[in-house]
Amino acid sequence: MHPMHGAGMIEGIVREKIAGVAQDYYVFKMPVGGLLLKIPVANSETIGIRTIMSQADAEQLLAAIPGMEVETNANWNKRYRENMARMKSGDLYEVARVIKALMHREKQRGLSNGERKMLHNARQILISEVVMAENADYAELEKRVDAAMLRTPEAKSD
Repeated sequence: MHPMHGAGMIEGIVREKIAGVAQDYYVFKMPVGGLLLKIPVANSETIGIRTIMSQADAEQLLAAIPGMEVETNANWNKRYRENMARMKSGDLYEVARVIKALMHREKQRGLSNGERKMLHNARQILISEVVMAENADYAELEKRVDAAMLRTPEAKSD
């Protein structure tokens, strides 16, 4: 699991020399879109690379989504920075909060292009991991996630 790209498969380890320094890299392939990343093995923990969650953890996350509170900060810049920090954390509960808040904001007021892209990326991160954890169909899981996101306690304002 890559915190900013979602779940993928490590297809191997390659040794490459960059700027005169030889280093091992994970070859990380994303199943959706086919993105290929080379991630330095030595920095993988710092970057936030981790194993995907278990099926039980995925079910627990999906069950928790309807009860998550969403914050609706009126300041676009502050809201964007807070959401980006949540996504970079690698914590799928925080990513789910970003998705939920943006989906509700989109329903109420619409989203800027930046927030629309963030919503797309956050959904990809969350859904890609849960799909792999549950060995489920992407489209089916996407519907489950969307349904869970739209059930919510009322949003609180700052």
